[in-house]
Amino acid sequence: VQLQASGGGLVQAGGSLRLSCAVFGRTVRNYVMGWFRQAPGKEREFVAAINLSGNTFYADSVKGRFTISRDNAKNTGYLQMNSLKPEDTAVYYCYALANSGTTYWGQGTQVTVSS
Repeated sequence: VQLQASGGGLVQAGGSLRLSCAVFGRTVRNYVMGWFRQAPGKEREFVAAINLSGNTFYADSVKGRFTISRDNAKNTGYLQMNSLKPEDTAVYYCYALANSGTTYWGQGTQVTVSS
């Protein structure tokens, strides 16, 4: 299974970005999908996840601003990020979690929010 994250970039505070996570090699419908992020000098932290039933989970810091979704037909997951803040600046990593417990990671995409 390979994951390819894209959609990062430089945006002003208050702006929006949509990250994509394309999955290759397996059908995404069998995986929990989600996102972590890691800011410079900080540990990787959970951002959002969506399970097989479409239930969503968010870190408190992004609730109401970020929306995670999945398109099983396109084998892709998404993270819509609105009202971005400078503290959202980080490398964002997507992951896919199998029933076996195996986790697959994408390569990361940089998000930079300027004040």
